[in-house]
Amino acid sequence: MNIRKTLLTQVSAVLLGAVFAVQTLPVFADGETVHDASRNVQSEGVGNPYNYGERNTPADASTQEIRAINHAMSVQEVKYALYKEIDEHWDLISVRLGQPNREMVYALFLGIGTRESTLGGNGDGADIETAQAEGFGVSSAHAYGTLQTAVTAFADADPKFMKEEDVPEMYQYSLTESNFYDAIISDHMGIRKILHFVHVGMTEEGLSGYQVVRGALKGFNTGWATYTGEDDGYYKNYPDEIIALARWYYEEGHLYDSVFTWTGDARVNQYREGNVWAWWGDGQPSLAEITPAETPEILLGDVNLDGTLSLLDAVVMQKYLLAKETFSQEQFAVSDVSQDGITNIFDFISLKKILLA
Repeated sequence: MNIRKTLLTQVSAVLLGAVFAVQTLPVFADGETVHDASRNVQSEGVGNPYNYGERNTPADASTQEIRAINHAMSVQEVKYALYKEIDEHWDLISVRLGQPNREMVYALFLGIGTRESTLGGNGDGADIETAQAEGFGVSSAHAYGTLQTAVTAFADADPKFMKEEDVPEMYQYSLTESNFYDAIISDHMGIRKILHFVHVGMTEEGLSGYQVVRGALKGFNTGWATYTGEDDGYYKNYPDEIIALARWYYEEGHLYDSVFTWTGDARVNQYREGNVWAWWGDGQPSLAEITPAETPEILLGDVNLDGTLSLLDAVVMQKYLLAKETFSQEQFAVSDVSQDGITNIFDFISLKKILLA
């Protein structure tokens, strides 16, 4: 009898029964740090502990089904969904914002999510929609998701809306309900929208230093990145509030747990005093060309990262799918054997076929 084939058949049978009986995504205790704490976050990011793909929901699902999935997201899941997109575009984001500290950028986007939607802490997860009364895509203020990304961020929006085509480094999704209401795509497009206004602030408004980021936040909310003077109370109520909220997450240690704050929260008062942007540092945002890093060749299915495919890879994937092990970012890259953007039972089956070939 072929022992290898027998073992794989047994592993497959156990896994198929267990995976379809329980959630395939890991379940974490409330407030537990879900990423590998030994990772160097500044250089590697947090990885992808919730196994998010490029979409959070099936592309062929109904809008109601898509929103239900987003609605069920916890505050912690909402946070890590943002980090996944930040990590994927880190080189671009850090240069455009002039901020080399990855956790401070995480905090900035938590501040935006808080100012716009209380970061899922209202019980709606990422399922937040505003200005939709006129119908889908009709109003330029029609927005959705954690960052409240407006329809103007998308390609193929109403041609009367101002174009946002100056961030070629990030894919611009078309305006469809399937894309607009997907939480991960909404995060992606919200980040892209911020970078659009960074470009506008530097090329059209002559902004520099922290005023570039401050102006980009203003543009995100109003459509205009113009600097209108320190006496303009708008700054206090929106971009300056965002950076104060961001500092609270960073300084109080709430980047990775389920804790959230809200606009006007008295706990943030100490971070609203003085020059609130001094905390951000004096980095200089830049429009320098970003050279994509060369992507090393990967061996699909080599989840134990030993350079070969073996039964050990099937065992490691089994542990992951049963929520007994987490994957690093590199492991995620090779675990998606079927190349559909997620790691699930079908990748295990594909790996088994390769091993038995």
